[in-house]
Amino acid sequence: MSEPLGYIGKFLIVFGIIIALVGILLLIFRNTGLPFLGKLPGDIVIQKKNFTLYFPVATSVLLSIILTLIFYFLGKK
Repeated sequence: MSEPLGYIGKFLIVFGIIIALVGILLLIFRNTGLPFLGKLPGDIVIQKKNFTLYFPVATSVLLSIILTLIFYFLGKK
């Protein structure tokens, strides 16, 4: 029964490290923002008089691919 707990523990450690790295990046780029994040071709921004809709399609796909590759390589034995 301790095996599933070991996998959960590894996952939580890796996930915590990733969150910490993202936090550090956000602190480093807090004034300028990440130059590519949210400004990729394919991100949808609709601005009206009193309304702004921001839907980062391309940024979401890019982050999904990056996270998928990270978890794939970390999950290999």
